[in-house]
Amino acid sequence: MRDTYLKILYELAKRDSNVVSLVCDNGLIIYDDFRRDFPDRYYNFGIAEANMVGAAAGMASCGKIPFVYTISAFIAYRAYEFLRDDVCFQNQNVKLIGIGSGLTYSTLGPSHHTTEDIGLLRSLPNLTVFSPATRAEVRWMMEEAYRIRGPVYIRLGNNNDEYYKENTEFSIGKPAVVKEGKDITVMVTGTIINEVMKAVKWLEDDGIDVQVVSIHTLKPIDTQAAVKVLKNIKKLVIVEEHNTIGGLYGAIAEVMIDENIMIPSLKIGLNDIFAEEYGKIENVRSVNGLGAGEIYTKIKMFIQKI
Repeated sequence: MRDTYLKILYELAKRDSNVVSLVCDNGLIIYDDFRRDFPDRYYNFGIAEANMVGAAAGMASCGKIPFVYTISAFIAYRAYEFLRDDVCFQNQNVKLIGIGSGLTYSTLGPSHHTTEDIGLLRSLPNLTVFSPATRAEVRWMMEEAYRIRGPVYIRLGNNNDEYYKENTEFSIGKPAVVKEGKDITVMVTGTIINEVMKAVKWLEDDGIDVQVVSIHTLKPIDTQAAVKVLKNIKKLVIVEEHNTIGGLYGAIAEVMIDENIMIPSLKIGLNDIFAEEYGKIENVRSVNGLGAGEIYTKIKMFIQKI
C-alpha cells in the first residue's frame, strides 16, 4: 500500500508543480525517485512531526499542496494540536498520510499502534478521513485527496492482497461491496480485511453466505448510500483494528440511530483497551481477538445466539 501511495504521489508531482512532499526521517530510501526528480519539492523535517504539520499549513496557505508522510500515531497524537489549529481550523489544503494503521507496528507496542486515530480525527471539522483496505482503494483515495480542496487524512496499513475486480468504481462516503452475500453482513475498515476474508471463507465452508462491505471513508459517510445497504441487512458484524469507542462501530451506530434502523449487531475490535503483546502482526491480532480464527468464532457464536 505504501508503494502504491508513492507511485501515485510521483504521478501527481509530475502533473502539478505545486505538489510537495514532507517527511520526518522515515522516507529517505523509499523517496529516492521523488528526491531525484523533484529535489526542490522534498522536505525532511527530522523527528519533528508537529513542526512538519505546521509548516505544511503554511505551504498550503501559499498555494502548495503538501503531502505529509509519517507514522500514523505521530500524526494523530503527537501533532494533534497543530493538525487541529493550523490545518483543520484554517481549512488548509494539507494531505496527511499516516503509515502503520491499527496494529501494523506490532513489534513496537502501543506507542506505535494507531488504534484511536479514527475517533480522534473524525471529530475534527473540515477533515476528510480515509481508511483503505486494499491498493485499489489507495489509488482512488490519492486522486480524491488531490482533488479535494481541504485537509485529508489517509491511514495506511500493510496489505498486498486485492479483493476488488479491476476498474471497480468508488465514491466518497459510499460503502463498497467487496463480496456479495445474503445471510450476514460484515462491515470492515482498513487492512484487518485480510483476517476478515479468511474468516469469511471458513464461514462459507459452514454454509453461511457472507456479504463483506468496506467502509473506506470514515468521514464523511454518505448517509443515503449507507442506509441503502443497512436496510437490506439481516445481521450485522462490524470489524475494526481500532478502539470500538469512536471508530467504525460508532460511525455506523450514528447512522443507524439517526435513521431509526434496528439490526442485530456485533462489534469486533479493541473494546476500550490498548492492545497487548509484541511480535508478528498475526500473533498480536490473535491475542487481541482480531485474528481470523477469533473473528470466525465470534461471528459463529453471534449467529447461534440470534
